[in-house]
Amino acid sequence: MSQFGIDTLRTRRTLDVGGKRYDYYSLAAASAAGLGDLTRLPFSLKVLLENLLRWEDGRTVTVEDVKAVAAWLKDRRSDREIAFRPARVLMQDFTGVPAVVDLAAMRDAMVVKGADPGKINPLVPVDLVIDHSVMVDSFGSDTAFGDNVRVEFERNRERYEFLRWGQAAFDNFRVVPPGTGICHQVNLEYLAQVVWTGPDGDETVAYPDTLVGTDSHTTMINGLSVLGWGVGGIEAEAAMLGQPISMLIPEVVGFKMTGRMREGATATDLVLTVTQMLRKKGVVGKFVEFFGAGLDHLSLADQATIANMAPEYGATCGFFPIGPATINYLRFSGRNPERVALVEAYAKEQGLWRGSDTPEPEFTDTLELDLSSVEPSLAGPKRPQDRVPLSQAASSFRQFLTKERGGAAARSTPVSDASYELSDGAVVIAAITSCTNTSNPSVLIAAGLVARNARRIGLNVKPWVKTSFAPGSQVVTDYLEAAGLQADLNALGFNLVGYGCTTCIGNSGPLPEPIAQAIDQGDLVAAAVLSGNRNFEGRIHPQTRANYLASPPLVVAYALAGSITVDLLNEPLGTGEEGQPVFLRDIWPTNHDIQAMMEAVLTPEMFRRRYADVFRGDRAWQELEAPRSETYAWAAPSTYVRHPTFFEQGAGAGFADIIGARPLAILGDSVTTDHISPAGSIKKDSPAGRYLIEHGVTPTDFNSYGSRRGNHEVMMRGTFANIRIRNEMAPGTEGGVTRHMPDGTAMSIYDASMRYQADGVPLLIFAGAEYGAGSSRDWAAKGTRLLGVQAVIAESFERIHRSNLVGMGILPLQFKAGCTRKTLQLEGTETFDVTGLGGDIKPLMDVMLTVHRADGRVDTTPLLCRIDTLDEIEYYRSNGILQYVLRRLALAA
Repeated sequence: MSQFGIDTLRTRRTLDVGGKRYDYYSLAAASAAGLGDLTRLPFSLKVLLENLLRWEDGRTVTVEDVKAVAAWLKDRRSDREIAFRPARVLMQDFTGVPAVVDLAAMRDAMVVKGADPGKINPLVPVDLVIDHSVMVDSFGSDTAFGDNVRVEFERNRERYEFLRWGQAAFDNFRVVPPGTGICHQVNLEYLAQVVWTGPDGDETVAYPDTLVGTDSHTTMINGLSVLGWGVGGIEAEAAMLGQPISMLIPEVVGFKMTGRMREGATATDLVLTVTQMLRKKGVVGKFVEFFGAGLDHLSLADQATIANMAPEYGATCGFFPIGPATINYLRFSGRNPERVALVEAYAKEQGLWRGSDTPEPEFTDTLELDLSSVEPSLAGPKRPQDRVPLSQAASSFRQFLTKERGGAAARSTPVSDASYELSDGAVVIAAITSCTNTSNPSVLIAAGLVARNARRIGLNVKPWVKTSFAPGSQVVTDYLEAAGLQADLNALGFNLVGYGCTTCIGNSGPLPEPIAQAIDQGDLVAAAVLSGNRNFEGRIHPQTRANYLASPPLVVAYALAGSITVDLLNEPLGTGEEGQPVFLRDIWPTNHDIQAMMEAVLTPEMFRRRYADVFRGDRAWQELEAPRSETYAWAAPSTYVRHPTFFEQGAGAGFADIIGARPLAILGDSVTTDHISPAGSIKKDSPAGRYLIEHGVTPTDFNSYGSRRGNHEVMMRGTFANIRIRNEMAPGTEGGVTRHMPDGTAMSIYDASMRYQADGVPLLIFAGAEYGAGSSRDWAAKGTRLLGVQAVIAESFERIHRSNLVGMGILPLQFKAGCTRKTLQLEGTETFDVTGLGGDIKPLMDVMLTVHRADGRVDTTPLLCRIDTLDEIEYYRSNGILQYVLRRLALAA
């Protein structure tokens, strides 16, 4: 019997590639079996269709589900719920550790239920890449990398030993050790296969490589034509354990590209333009698929850069179909020639190949970009969709500064023991970082050439700039050293600090003390410029209030200029060794120079050598002690890894009205998961800091919130603790403050939550639009649950966070058009009832919110319950998706 579905439509066929035979589920056969002409179906939906054909079993996937995808072409949208089964799961350590903690706790729960703990085991391949823990403590020296790695192991030994246990305890679970690279770049360069194969009895079945990941930028792999997106850790855990991903057949927005990039423009400039356009268009919850002749002039690395930032433009994914660029990249990155041949043959056989004569797919909606119109750009100072042309960057910052200062003049402050002052707009962090850009050799070669040209002409980085270079792959080091460019970067302070996410996720490390003091004393609006994908306030560094995304060569340029107030197109970056003014145009390389250098130094052998033994790790990793046991021996005094309480809370009461609730916080628009559950530093006077001190941890050893996601006690104290979050219930404050009602006492959100829970008071969160934007951070939902919040009421939700809330048994409720927290004039003194939850529950039903005001007035307004699918109804009824899966596995044991 097949491990896949029953194949009612009889679509299974055989493909011969180089004398090797592969079974596959034929889209052409499905078309002939009654699904009709699929030629114009978007490529991304063809991948979903194949997935349903392969798993059609009459239960979780029916023939009607299959037909619904084919019928999408009629209206170019569908309200059909389908069950998607990814081929594999990708994790990073910040989200992966709590996921493994949950799996370990689920094994304990199985033991308590008298069931087999071995049932809690991944059924699909899982790769966890440790990339989120390295911090930029040391920089600007040849020893920086070694110093940071040593400190990383000292801080995270307990977490790493836990992951070593998981690597041995679970099947289908591999760990890429620290110091190897960033998960999405490792996925792009090595893990992804484009066409996956698996055994089915005596046969080998070929099918599209698909995945979900516990990081929102999992979408990067769509640049390699692998359909995938980010999900919360809880949803990923369910997928590992055999639970399909429940989803609605998405709308697909086509993004047409024409022309080719102009001289001097980079892939970074392109993705910032695409992000701005798609955010304006509105693509949350939708697939975006790129098409048009312009794709012929993009490299695969360019495609990956664009696909990477799908979370920033709001889409579930940004998909590029298989074509010549895919095949060239697979060969270029040293993939097995047999696999490369299979990818090309399979894609052409299945109608998944984009050729010059391929008919354009039909889309729900389209928009178009002439690539020649893309100009050098930054994005900032607070959101990645806020693109600013380089020509307007300095003036844009001044406008931002005027708003921040309330019209007051710009400020300067002397720096202790230095001969210079620090001013508003000073670039104090310049970081070449993030998989978004370090996966693209063209922009890194460009950065190296800018450094070389600056060095030759006598320019130096300004002394207040903290410089760092953290590529997403060891291959980057190989080709930069082969080109001699790493020495030029080193000369300007862009020494290697680690192979990991670093500054892009807030692991930027401390600023030098004199710089930090000057910023604080002068209340300066300091800036960071980084080649990352996110710049939400409070994310990059607590002391940089203006944060700009830019290409790696522009990061180098701003480090030379030293201030975001310098107009790089018209003002000199500095003075050369002969006293001459040096402009950006004097050191910017040509496209020809960049391409020639790439062709001279990059080889497939670099990839083969670096990935030959990628799971082995260095000596420090190999020497870690890890217990070998089916269940984990929890260490009572641990402040990193603790047994979570989620599986001790029973199956839940299901749907019931919420009566007499209080608001824990009333928040504005664009509240990100960074605001809800920060990943960065822990303040010693915060609830989390006090907890750690009480448990014997000194502030110097706090590490970060992200590194302590295996400890629910730290994480729930850190929920809504971002230093920049503003609660409208406590005007004039920042950083996780609320007022406890009815007495009105100001206190931390955590402390208020504990008081409310002790009194049996249910809690609500109110917010504006785009609630939960940003990372796929499951702790933004887990922490909210542990604070006693029963529902979040917002104007709109970002896709992943809405799903996470349901997965943790929290109701996402959406204001109807024309109604907001502002139109209701909420102050925080009110109590609330949410009714209509006790009867027949349906997806996307209406419920009623009743507002009881302090003066006795009562108002009512309908809300949309954003439980979107029938499966989600069952997850919520079970108190969350993991409780649902656990109960099913225990009953089946």
